[in-house]
Amino acid sequence: MVFCLSSEEPRRPLRSDMVHFQASEVQQLLHNKFVVILGDSIQRAVYKDLVLLLQKDSLLTAAQLKAKGELSFEQDQLVAGGQLGELHNGTQYREVRQFCSGSGHHLVRFYFLTRVYSEYLEDVLEELTYGPAPDLVIINSCLWDLSRYGRCSMESYRENLERVFVRMDQVLPDSCLLVWNMAMPLGERITGGFLLPELQPLAGSLRRDVVEGNFYSATLAGDHCFDVLDLHFHFRHAVQHRHRDGVHWDQHAHRHLSHLLLTHVADAWGVELPKRGYPPGCGPGVNFVPGPLPPPIPGPNPHGQHWGPVVHRGMPRYVPNSPYHVRRMGGPCRQRLRHSERLIHTYKLDRRPPAHSGTWPG
Repeated sequence: MVFCLSSEEPRRPLRSDMVHFQASEVQQLLHNKFVVILGDSIQRAVYKDLVLLLQKDSLLTAAQLKAKGELSFEQDQLVAGGQLGELHNGTQYREVRQFCSGSGHHLVRFYFLTRVYSEYLEDVLEELTYGPAPDLVIINSCLWDLSRYGRCSMESYRENLERVFVRMDQVLPDSCLLVWNMAMPLGERITGGFLLPELQPLAGSLRRDVVEGNFYSATLAGDHCFDVLDLHFHFRHAVQHRHRDGVHWDQHAHRHLSHLLLTHVADAWGVELPKRGYPPGCGPGVNFVPGPLPPPIPGPNPHGQHWGPVVHRGMPRYVPNSPYHVRRMGGPCRQRLRHSERLIHTYKLDRRPPAHSGTWPG
């Protein structure tokens, strides 16, 4: 199914080499793969769209995007938390979902996080240690970290980011690809359920805090040679696809996000992508059109400004015996350090200069 916008003034397409995946291609890319997704409600929607795209070429409904903790979604299963426990907006909320395809060749699991590193995350890592080893981990946690844990939330967030990347490096096998999804841009007015009424005064500064948090998370992920997907950059002009709560996004945005993510994963695994040409703004199951892009700025970039997405490439994750024998473009940033060596090479966060707010325009 193809969705196209009919408009008298066509808008410019995204400047990217993103591929519009069909369900059959996603099934092939993730064949015999175990995918783990960790994060908040945005990451839950990432999980839901991936589960749907593994089965058919259609979009999520508004009701599916809004629902949380339901017992079943598109043949998946609620494993823990959600309606099996208590539905609330507190920091102790839990939700674990899992989808296993009928063929048994696709396994996708989701863990709801309210903090990037915690005792609960250690429990999750223990499950991953003693269960099947994941092939792909997609993770983000930012909004809850910066809004629900006191006045020193940014300092705690930076420390927890370092902890989580060190622990992921210790627990995940070298063959596992970890992608850090940077937080998406917030609206000027935020009414999301995670932001309690007594925390509304924080809404004005939270947009700037997310930019600063993105700077730290992308930098630390790059230091640990993990991959980064800069969703803040890719969606900075797509405000018409953001919900009125200033936090969540519609089904077209999430399908666009899935295409960006799968394109990144395919490149990391050295998979040659299908080449198809679509008219601007059109694609299979996609109706995502960004807002108008700003005119190019002449001269050198100001200090601390990035006019393109942040891109960090981790290890090639090259498996000689796999059917995909094409290496990814470019070399790894460096050899990933084992945790014993990292004790010497780890950065001291308290010695770092403060980040510049407004690192990414828009």
